Amino acid sequence: MCPPAHFRVTYSINPWMDPAKPVDIPLALAQWEELRDRYRSLGHTVEELEPVEGLPDMVYAANGATVVDGRVLGARFAHRERAGEAEVHRAWYRANGFTDVHEPEHINEGEGDFAVTGTWLLAGRGFRSSPLSHGEVQEFFGRPVIGLDLVDPRYYHLDTALCVLGGDEVMYYPPAFSPGSRAVLARLFPDAVVASGPDAEALGLNAVSDGHHVMLPQAAVGLLGPLRERGYEPVPVDLTELLKGGGSVKCVTAELRPAA
Repeated sequence: MCPPAHFRVTYSINPWMDPAKPVDIPLALAQWEELRDRYRSLGHTVEELEPVEGLPDMVYAANGATVVDGRVLGARFAHRERAGEAEVHRAWYRANGFTDVHEPEHINEGEGDFAVTGTWLLAGRGFRSSPLSHGEVQEFFGRPVIGLDLVDPRYYHLDTALCVLGGDEVMYYPPAFSPGSRAVLARLFPDAVVASGPDAEALGLNAVSDGHHVMLPQAAVGLLGPLRERGYEPVPVDLTELLKGGGSVKCVTAELRPAA
């Protein structure tokens, strides 16, 4: 993860950003630090990715790679504004003891569009990551990939519309997906937590679960009860300034999954 910087993304690329509502930089940094400290208070180790001048979107560290069993599939960004981030992320992983780091051939935006469950690797497509990346990620990790079509530009990455809670348990927002993908999700996850429109619009599904604690935006109040009913402990956090750039808890968190 890296501290927030000024977000320079055009509204046509990012539907969550309104140039008339600029980011409050000190507040964005304070919110990011609060999230970092919450992780540490729960016993997690947090490594910080240092910002690089000219790459302001590096705050969204989840997009830089996908890590499974200590293997790293790097990102290849869809938009030139973020292209320079890819090698910075790969260099960080190599410098921090990851020896199997792959530069991808096809466009993928890391865990923005790849979600790791106990059995499958869910893979989003439709706005950013290429469908061709799905075969590449399956071949690299040796895990079955389930392709899911995103159809609402507000939910341009899979991690804005679906969150893995633990094992093969997820929560998601059905209208973000095509009819066929909704049918697949219902078949694979019949007991999933289904988010409402207001909770999805608050980016409540852009959350991170450690299998018990679920860090999620504090505005997603409708998810708190269902999560508690499933035995999870919701941990609401305020990332309203990060939302202006199109992300929340998951977007700024790259999960490092070591080899078993």
